Amino acid sequence: MKANTSVATTNGNQVSSNMLPTSYLPPKKSEPNFIHDEKRFIIMLFMTIRGETVFDIVLLRTFEAVASLSSFTKAGQQLNLTQSAVSAHIRRLEEQAGNVLLERNTRTVALTPQGQALLGYAKAILRLSEEARTLMKGNANAVHLRIGASDDLTSTWLPSVLKRFQDFRSERTLEIQISNTTTLLETMDKGELDLIVGCRCRGDPSGIHMWSEPLRWVIGTTPLETGATVPLAVFPEPCPYRDAALVALAAKNCKWMIVSVSPSLGSLTAMAAAGLAVTPLNSSSIPAKLQTAGAIQSLPPLPEVEFVAHIRPGLSEENMLLTRSIIDWITLNRPKSTS
Repeated sequence: MKANTSVATTNGNQVSSNMLPTSYLPPKKSEPNFIHDEKRFIIMLFMTIRGETVFDIVLLRTFEAVASLSSFTKAGQQLNLTQSAVSAHIRRLEEQAGNVLLERNTRTVALTPQGQALLGYAKAILRLSEEARTLMKGNANAVHLRIGASDDLTSTWLPSVLKRFQDFRSERTLEIQISNTTTLLETMDKGELDLIVGCRCRGDPSGIHMWSEPLRWVIGTTPLETGATVPLAVFPEPCPYRDAALVALAAKNCKWMIVSVSPSLGSLTAMAAAGLAVTPLNSSSIPAKLQTAGAIQSLPPLPEVEFVAHIRPGLSEENMLLTRSIIDWITLNRPKSTS
């Protein structure tokens, strides 16, 4: 699938166009469209109203690196700064903020509540700054990004989220590839993907955490026969949902049998809807026609599934900017998972 891209609104709220001077509007963007972009509007207010102190963007960049890497040393390596320079940047930012932002000792670095609150603004301000700089360079037309995602996302809510993103970035293009996370990572290693939105159910330090949600047993309206062998409809190996389901069943000594294997979410949910199988799915991908089985079917609990982003090393400046914007956008606009 191919789609064009630019920045989109997060909701339909109307905001008065006289709240910001038109001089803050980027070229080729109409005032209403810019004002309707809630995220940008908040950032501009944050930086400009009432003559409040503007945070030093260099300090914000250092703060974001320390927060994401949980290490002053690693942040310094990433930014080509000494550890003492990183420490000095954080101290100056804390002075500007009037709050302690990080709790640190010889082993750990953690955000304070004030630091956690500032981090979201810092990320948005940095993205906006980079986007403005790229726009001024006049080379946005060269941006093309290749994204990989699994079928449970691309068959449900992810396309609509990307479509809303694309509506404000018509000068850029996205190319979407669908497969399981392991296969997509192999494709990225070949240099054929720039960004992967993947998932996992077990501890793994790789990737950028986006969000977590429950993994659920899903069935149709007809309950399964209690005590019988559990019929499973699953994605092909390797699949974290499949692995988590089999581990959970084995831990409870449940008998199970795989009755359907398909790379298509639609095929798995059709088997469940017909009463032929139970399938493990992430909460946000459960169709309305299906229900969660849970304890009523004497099935063991499943772990949470973590969604992570993988970025190909060596991206161009423009593609890195677009990649981070997409990660922020997807995380912000994903649907709330069902309980």
